[in-house]
Amino acid sequence: MQSATDNEYDVLIAPERLVSATRGDFRAAAIAHLDQLAADAKALIIDMSPTVELDAAGLGILVLIQKRAKERGLSTHLLQTPERVRNLLKLTMLDFLFELTN
Repeated sequence: MQSATDNEYDVLIAPERLVSATRGDFRAAAIAHLDQLAADAKALIIDMSPTVELDAAGLGILVLIQKRAKERGLSTHLLQTPERVRNLLKLTMLDFLFELTN
């Protein structure tokens, strides 16, 4: 897991597999990333482009991270979300929690 700076935005990069085996590492990285965001940040941005596998545990972590961001007044943007992940978010009716962008 890593976070990277993309010009003017701090972007958290999701893992290739966001599943039960990787959820703990991603959770820790995401919370650390949230803690390091500037006080005037408006959004938590997660680059989902590497993610090819997502399970219920991964969905749970995304929801937890979105909730933590919302508590800080931040929206959660998922960048370059693969179609498979988008479909899973829609199927589980969780897509409304995130701003999906290309």
